[in-house]
Amino acid sequence: MRIYEIAKKLGVHSKKVIEILETLEIKNKTHLSALSEEEYKKFKEYLSREEKITKPTTVEEKVKKVIKVSENETVGEISKKFNLSPSKVIKDLMEMGIIANINQSISLDTIKKLCDKEGYICEVIKGEEEKEKEKEKKISKNLIPRGPVVTVMGHVDHGKTTILDSIRKTKVVEQEAGQITQKIGAYKIVVNNHPIVFIDTPGHEAFTAMRALGAKVTDIVVLVVAADEGIKPQTIEALNHAKSANVPIIVAINKIDKPNANIDRVKQQFSEIGVIPDDWGGDTIFVPVSGYTGQGINDLLEMIILVGEMLELKADPTGKGEGTVIESKLDQKMGPLISIIVENGTLNISDSFVVGNTWGKVKAMFDDKGNRLTKAGPTTPVEILGSHNTVKPGEKFLVVDSEKEGRRIAEEKNKKTIIQPVKKITLEDLYKEIEKGIIKELKIILKCDTSGSIDAIKEAISKVPQNEVEINILHSGTGQISESDVLLADASNGIVIGFNVAIEPKAKDLAKKEHVEVKTYNIIYDLIDDLSKSIEGMLIPETKETLTGQAIVKKVFKVGKNLAVAGCLVVDGKVIINSKAKVVRDGQIIYEGSLVSLKRFKESVREVPKNTECGIIVSDFTNFKEGDIIQSYIEEEVPKNLTKERK
Repeated sequence: MRIYEIAKKLGVHSKKVIEILETLEIKNKTHLSALSEEEYKKFKEYLSREEKITKPTTVEEKVKKVIKVSENETVGEISKKFNLSPSKVIKDLMEMGIIANINQSISLDTIKKLCDKEGYICEVIKGEEEKEKEKEKKISKNLIPRGPVVTVMGHVDHGKTTILDSIRKTKVVEQEAGQITQKIGAYKIVVNNHPIVFIDTPGHEAFTAMRALGAKVTDIVVLVVAADEGIKPQTIEALNHAKSANVPIIVAINKIDKPNANIDRVKQQFSEIGVIPDDWGGDTIFVPVSGYTGQGINDLLEMIILVGEMLELKADPTGKGEGTVIESKLDQKMGPLISIIVENGTLNISDSFVVGNTWGKVKAMFDDKGNRLTKAGPTTPVEILGSHNTVKPGEKFLVVDSEKEGRRIAEEKNKKTIIQPVKKITLEDLYKEIEKGIIKELKIILKCDTSGSIDAIKEAISKVPQNEVEINILHSGTGQISESDVLLADASNGIVIGFNVAIEPKAKDLAKKEHVEVKTYNIIYDLIDDLSKSIEGMLIPETKETLTGQAIVKKVFKVGKNLAVAGCLVVDGKVIINSKAKVVRDGQIIYEGSLVSLKRFKESVREVPKNTECGIIVSDFTNFKEGDIIQSYIEEEVPKNLTKERK
């Protein structure tokens, strides 16, 4: 029995089992290792002697609080209901692959996921019509395991397409030469009754573009690297895109049939950038393969199935069809065609749907081989005819009761898109964003002219104080700023910084369209200086009290039961209406509040100067005594001076 199977049976993490094995002097095991009969017997004896491993408390076992929510709640509203800071909710959303600001509405499905994460019961407040629909969406008892959705990425010419061809047991070139096949951007295969869907994207740019729209359709990323060439810049780039999406990564070391293939060298290169192979004691699975000969392909598929099982992916085939768009195009003869992966429920011919900002009715449906379908269940890629317009990859696809309802929902989305555009982070606006509680981390995509420049800038950035705000370099590389860099910044709500490099025209257009900030520099000092100034704005400012004046209480006038006016003489500076107030008696501060009323001869005034009499009311305080000192002061927020600290 493998360690991960034992851990799953006990309801604990594999690391816990490995720790126990090490105490029993059974070493060098990973979560994929199988125990011998003798080792497993030794492990069971240990469990019978010691206390049982405690299973983690499930959400159901916690004392749950009911949170009432409605459709189209904003991040700010949800954070208040959860009693969390908006930045924490935004961070949780980013982990789900959803980019949202404090004023942006989020879907009910997303709110429910947040409720589950925080241990709350989500109660949806709706109208009578919607309540009937909600009954259909109660937690299903018909959940069944579903296959994983896999994206293959890597450096150009390292064999992504060859591996996919070998997996499908067909040749794309031969298909194109022989007959026209409906290409829908994804392919489904079945291995030992386990379905797997491979997304056939042109690269990590498309993968990240979908994430920028909040889609997390991919369950696993297979990162392809050639055994004869090793890690290349685009390999690092693809790795950073996959890491940013927070999905499991399997490294496929391709071209092992080449005479100069060096598997250990590739593993060493990955170890140097923090990706440790599982057989070296790490958490990342490495599989040697040859897309050309087919060697190791079955092992790769087994590992994909294994990781999919560990993720415990499930879906309900009995509900209404739901999915995510992976491609969309306008066919001259048929009109708009939308390719989706069905993730939940079952999609049928004649179903009405809403997708993105448009709607439609399923007139025809094709699988990845061009065959017509009448229905499609979970983990099925299909191409649909019947939409009114094309949509962007990453948009959610939902079956609704009628075309009329689909149109209404789509029109509401269109209005929201106009009213609430997504605002991206900029260096100039960081202070405002942090004041709203939106962001505490500055994410950077760094492009430089040389590797030496990258090292120098990283070293300089590491010296910028980051006590309260973290600078996170998501990706760094040499060469011009590309569309891929802009897409990664867009998906992660970061900025792109270039040093001694230009920006590609297409990347410049994309940055402008998606409102992603791109800053270029020729002097390292200017780059660091701008970052330091921005972070100063991000830091919580120090509060400085400035005393404006003091007044001595000469007489006390009681006005009603809960109100007292202090007749005063200003002895220093000036007292100001609505300023902060401290009441001092015998050298001790006995009360702090606000100066809510200031009068001269029964007339309200804004301020009273030195050597002038006045009447003062302090908020919620009536216990004045003659001789008390009332201090008037203002609070000023002073940004921390990081420049001095840096020196």
